Amino acid sequence: MHEYSIVQSLIDSCEENAKANDATKVTKVIVKIGVMSGVEPDLLQTAFDTFKEETICHNAQFVINIQKVKILCNECQTTSELEKNEYCCPKCESTQLDILDGEEMYLMQLELE
Repeated sequence: MHEYSIVQSLIDSCEENAKANDATKVTKVIVKIGVMSGVEPDLLQTAFDTFKEETICHNAQFVINIQKVKILCNECQTTSELEKNEYCCPKCESTQLDILDGEEMYLMQLELE
């Protein structure tokens, strides 16, 4: 389960940001997880809850925003979010696509005190 190593890196990043901003605690952590990132949101939540106890994040709220796959069709130049894992343009049904979002996980925001 690689979610544990992801959470460890996330908590390390939170601690670095808190230190850089002279904060003593993290109150909220907001992440964005793409549906194609390979990260399981439920497992990530469990891992965060498990590892946060002895850290600066011990009372932090953990918010996960799920990012659907966002594509650009190279045929009709339409930008769309895919509702299903069917990789074709919803407008023209082309499969000549560029994926713009939905493959990564990002730390989007921290609230510090």
